[in-house]
This record gives sequence, C-alpha cells and structure tokens, in this order.
Amino acid sequence: MDDFFARVYEVVKQIPYGRVTTYGAIAAYLSAKKAARMVGWAMNASHLQPGIPAHRVVNRNGKLTGKMHFGSPDLMQQILENEGVKVTDDAITNFSRHFWDPAIELTMQTGNGTD
Repeated sequence: MDDFFARVYEVVKQIPYGRVTTYGAIAAYLSAKKAARMVGWAMNASHLQPGIPAHRVVNRNGKLTGKMHFGSPDLMQQILENEGVKVTDDAITNFSRHFWDPAIELTMQTGNGTD
C-alpha cells in the first residue's frame, strides 16, 4: 500500500495551482481504476507528508469530500479560493474548467501514462 500511496503523491504533486482532479482520475492514471477509495485513503494520510496539495483532490462531482481532514471545516475551501477556484456549497464552481486530468496532462508531458 505504501508504494501505491507514494505513486498517488507523485501525481498529486503535479496538479497545477488553481486546478483540481479527482480520486478516480488519479486511480485510472495509475492503472487502478477501482482504487479511487484507496486514493482517498492516501489523501487522508497525506497531511503527514509535506508538499502534498491534497486540497486539489475532490470527488468525481467536484465536491470537497475530504474537507474534514484539513483541521478546520472551511480550510480546504479557503485554500482553493486563494488559488482562484470558486467553491459554492462545498463544490467546485465550473468544475470542468478547473479539472486537470492526469491521464491527459501527464501523458502529454512524458509521452506515456506510466512515468
């Protein structure tokens, strides 16, 4: 599991400022489509690791389902809004505009989806 978490963190570290992705998109990129929940567990544990922008990972509908792991109920939203991502009722406004798909973006950077 630790190796999977490390792979998740490497993807999350590459999510650009002002963009978000989903647990499922990360799982799919890592060739583990059914492991979205395990990506969520990795995000829950990520608060013990420096430099992991866990606030940029949301559920498939753009909901801030991980907000309770930020120490304050509003902190995840505040961080996202500081990056220019508007949040309404615990969901990303214009989610499709802010969505960053690692399967597309990282494949374009590396030439394939496995690096």
